[in-house]
Amino acid sequence: MPEIQINNIKVQAEPDKTILQIARELDIFIPTMCYLEGLEPFTSCMICVVEEKNSGRLLPSCSALVQDNMIIETDNDRVREARKDALELLLSEHIGDCQAPCQKGCPAHMNIPLMIRQIEEGDLLSAIQTVKRDIALPAVLGRICSAPCEKVCNRAKIDDAVSICLLKRYSADADLEQAKQFIPERAKSSGKKVAIVGSGPAGLSAAYYLLQYGHKCDIYDKNSKAGGMLRYGVDPAELPHCVLDAEINIIKSLGAIFKLQITIGRNIFVSELKKKYEAIVLTTGVIDDKLAALYGIEFTQKGFVVDPKTMTTSQTGIFSGGSAIRESKMAVRSAAHGKMIAISVNQFLNGEQLNGENSRFNSSIGKMEQKDLDQLLTQASDRKRILPQNSSGDYRAKEAVNEASRCLHCDCRKPDTCKLRLYADEYGADQKRYANINRKSVEIIDQHSSVIYETGKCIKCGLCVQITERAKEKLGLTFIGRGFNVQIKVPFDKTLSKGLKQVADLCVQACPTGALSFKSEKEL
Repeated sequence: MPEIQINNIKVQAEPDKTILQIARELDIFIPTMCYLEGLEPFTSCMICVVEEKNSGRLLPSCSALVQDNMIIETDNDRVREARKDALELLLSEHIGDCQAPCQKGCPAHMNIPLMIRQIEEGDLLSAIQTVKRDIALPAVLGRICSAPCEKVCNRAKIDDAVSICLLKRYSADADLEQAKQFIPERAKSSGKKVAIVGSGPAGLSAAYYLLQYGHKCDIYDKNSKAGGMLRYGVDPAELPHCVLDAEINIIKSLGAIFKLQITIGRNIFVSELKKKYEAIVLTTGVIDDKLAALYGIEFTQKGFVVDPKTMTTSQTGIFSGGSAIRESKMAVRSAAHGKMIAISVNQFLNGEQLNGENSRFNSSIGKMEQKDLDQLLTQASDRKRILPQNSSGDYRAKEAVNEASRCLHCDCRKPDTCKLRLYADEYGADQKRYANINRKSVEIIDQHSSVIYETGKCIKCGLCVQITERAKEKLGLTFIGRGFNVQIKVPFDKTLSKGLKQVADLCVQACPTGALSFKSEKEL
């Protein structure tokens, strides 16, 4: 039996095994995209390359058989650079957005397309859970948000943007009408306490997320009631106080303690806060020189100076956001600051490196041409924008479903499992390195009851072809064309529903990108 060495581990290996198989037996991770256990290796993506030190060759571990005296390194600089090159070549012809423009345009980066699909399917519990992952006050913001997400909606290039803000409001109001509202789960208590100064959108949002991390939060405010500018700076006709109070009560139910009619520097001093709390969050609204001097923090005429990624100030353990760092009338931006602050404070309290919110790789199609929009429109209704017909300005259920059906679904439906995105993140791939100026157009094959096929996201790994062959599908999938123009399609120009009668779900699960995905969120 050949004796080989992998990452300084000597092992005897059966001669008919591949390097990848031996590595997996040793619990050594090697990334793969075009390989699936039980299928023949196709060796197309080249993400699984390793270096054989004796020969100096880079080998595809999924197909290279072990040989005596091999010395294999699975993760060194040369290997990582080769994998990065392979990813960048795949990305050069990848036609798809990881995040839809609306999600990128939302300051809180809420997964708007997912919420819309859930509303369309009538799954309002899942919809509010999706919203509240990123928005602490959705019923409030559903009434006063300036909707930057709608300004970049691709549907606006066809007729009118999807009414994202009203749909968010619809899901939030539906939750508030329940006898028991959705309350996010709290982590085990950390035993650490955070002082939040200011109970406006940034402070409330920071508390909402910090409480979920398991930290205790005391919220100080100089006013007799919580809400800050949401209560004292917005017309109650636009934002009824009962709606604001209902969402504040949810934050209370998570464990927030409100200490009202307390002014910092009069009723309690900064030195006392520092002794009593492990971290301080300043979301006081617009500050002046006198207030800034109380904290001893660097500031300019605009407000406190913070690191825009971590929201840290010049004093360790003190964080700031909202109008305290720059006056803004966008409540959604302040709420987004609160979420960012909570992430950083949690890292600080856990003794972790302060990196702020994780910034993931995002593929981008770029400018949408008319033929791209025409393809996206095949997934949506051709209805004009639907406005609520009642005096309250709220959607009825049918109106909300019909408006949701206008969404073009510009996002990727597998954003968390797409291996191309995961590895592009890990290896720092640059989508523009080998970018083709004359990219192909968006192509969406919507001919199956449960599956969508987006050809521009396909990396031609052939896994679905092998799966349909093994299942003895009458038609299945196959390679059509030659060279750079090769595509995976159903033979004889037949429909996807005829090609995938038995193993559609297996093909979706095996697809390493978002090329094959389920239409319905319930099928995921």
